[in-house]
Amino acid sequence: MKEKHPETAEQQQLSFESAFLRLEELLEKLNSPETPLEEALKYYEEADKLITLCGKRLNDAEKRIEKLIKNRNGEVLVDESGSPKTEPFSLP
Repeated sequence: MKEKHPETAEQQQLSFESAFLRLEELLEKLNSPETPLEEALKYYEEADKLITLCGKRLNDAEKRIEKLIKNRNGEVLVDESGSPKTEPFSLP
């Protein structure tokens, strides 16, 4: 089972987009052959926390979207399996 890392106060203030951009930066550094091992370990630990943070933010957003997809009676629409119905998210 994966160990959960508590979010720092600084991470809690990050938007999903900022956290994702920082994660991309860290992955570039981790993939660089010039990154020393000790630095790579620090980057890996930070990246692990950001992955958890981004996953939590995505799950929270999905739950909010599920609440918004309701029928006229105010009931959550469900699919054939009984799970809340979702719609793909796309930007205009």
